[in-house]
Amino acid sequence: MKFDSVTDDNIVTLVDRFYDRIREDAELGPVFEGIVAGHWDRHLTTMYRFWSSVMLKSGTYHGSPMQAHMRIPDLRPELFSRWLVLFERTVTEMFEPDLAARFLERANRIAESLKLGLFFRPEAVVVNRS
Repeated sequence: MKFDSVTDDNIVTLVDRFYDRIREDAELGPVFEGIVAGHWDRHLTTMYRFWSSVMLKSGTYHGSPMQAHMRIPDLRPELFSRWLVLFERTVTEMFEPDLAARFLERANRIAESLKLGLFFRPEAVVVNRS
């Protein structure tokens, strides 16, 4: 049975299942383990608050995702695509389609914002003026 509402309890279940997948993933697992090893409980609690704030407007998250991601040495733009694949798989298994779509819309927007902030370099853009 899929969830037909977004609650803090459902967000906890989502985050736990999603990060179980992250930890098992050949690409993302080592990146996360290198950063979060030894404090997974703290990271998961932060993610519960983050998604509660995103989806329920709870205001319980007070961090800076951009700064947190800037400290990840092995982060590459293509890892965001893998993250989104795993996230989509998890939310579509757990939530009714309209709710899964809401999560995915926000996740895609967040990933794009982080990629732009972390990797976009305006000086590298070449404009063809001919």
